[in-house]
Amino acid sequence: MKYFSKKQLPVSLYVIFVFSLLLFLFATSSFNKKLVSSNSLESDAVDVTTNSFSSEEKRTPVRLKIPSIQVDLIVENVGLTSGGAMGVPKDPQNVGWFSLGVSPGNKGSAVIGGHSGYKTGVVAFDDLEKLQIGDMVYVEDNTGESVAFTVRKSRVYDAEANAPEVFESYDGGIYLNLVTCVGIWEETKKSYTKRLVVFTDKID
Repeated sequence: MKYFSKKQLPVSLYVIFVFSLLLFLFATSSFNKKLVSSNSLESDAVDVTTNSFSSEEKRTPVRLKIPSIQVDLIVENVGLTSGGAMGVPKDPQNVGWFSLGVSPGNKGSAVIGGHSGYKTGVVAFDDLEKLQIGDMVYVEDNTGESVAFTVRKSRVYDAEANAPEVFESYDGGIYLNLVTCVGIWEETKKSYTKRLVVFTDKID
């Protein structure tokens, strides 16, 4: 099951990914001698990470809570699949944060996806379509801080639809978009025909 295919993901996300990779390679090259000569590779590796990223960039979501549909879930980090689609969480009971985008609580549109519609039992986003405008969504990060969002709207897309507004925003707002698969199951594609997106806005 996938959320959006390669052609739907904005070009800017690939630019961000490539730029981040180049920064990582540069940092690794700069510290190469230190890593080779040190007796504690693990300790030096931590130093490289600390010096390469700000405290804000290191914050990652670890838990998603939606009281109105009794959701309290672990958040995994996901990127892109080999086919260029947004990845999905390994455990269907968890949700996946698109880690090539922004973190929930930072400016822009953060995206968290989850499975739904399993025949074998209840999974993460089975009740996502029950969310109403004004319902609350909470994301806890790895520092223990919690960010609150409120549902603004929901929209259903075709699986092959172009949907840049799900991953991008340029108005200075802080958003969290929740994605799951809905519609009819297509056995040949191992996926559903539609994508449900719930758009939420950060509140103070």
